[in-house]
Amino acid sequence: MKTSEYISLTIDRLPKGYVFTYADFITEVNKKEAIIKALNRMVATGKIMKLAKGKYYKPETTPFGNLLPDQKQVVKDLLEENGKIIGYLTGYSIYNQLGLTTQVSNTIQIGRNQIRPNFKRERYTISFIKQKNTITKENIPLLQILDALRYIKKIPDAGIESTCRRFLSILKGLTENDKSTLVRLALKYPPVTRALLGAMLEQLQQTEITQPLFKSLNPITKYKLSGISKVLIATEKWNLL
Repeated sequence: MKTSEYISLTIDRLPKGYVFTYADFITEVNKKEAIIKALNRMVATGKIMKLAKGKYYKPETTPFGNLLPDQKQVVKDLLEENGKIIGYLTGYSIYNQLGLTTQVSNTIQIGRNQIRPNFKRERYTISFIKQKNTITKENIPLLQILDALRYIKKIPDAGIESTCRRFLSILKGLTENDKSTLVRLALKYPPVTRALLGAMLEQLQQTEITQPLFKSLNPITKYKLSGISKVLIATEKWNLL
């Protein structure tokens, strides 16, 4: 079978929006150039689209044009390496998913232990948030919540009061074990994030698990979050203004 036929048949089996590279097709080292040329010919005919240098995807066509792959596909090479999780979608990428805003951003934010400079990929800006905790598949949803708490002032089209109420609903839905894990992970976050989480958990009558958070804070430091006292009762205890 010719290289171009092999690639075409393989692509036909791929789901729409799937991102791939020439390496997904290499069976022999000496076929690398032939594969790259075949892929570029398919880009020229519109069978596939180019996302970035060396990255392609099978487009989903609508009456309004071709759709881009979902955000996780666009940056999957930045989330996993050799089968190991090294990053996760966070910030602007998950605010809508968490019900914190109705807006969808063109910025894809990724939490990683090792960050790198921002860059563009298609119409997206890829940016990074440093994560001090070890990243695991199990704790990613909790890290996403903590990141959102950390950047609560930057959530687009969302006021502090309504956002806090949504966070209370999210926290209420967690298991007791997840709440305890959330507290442990929060200890590596800035003080205002720890204070906000502590006040929210206390609002949910989870005072017993907030002690590590309370003890980690400087008792004379104040944290300004306008309107927070309209939602949370224990703001004075947690020095939230």
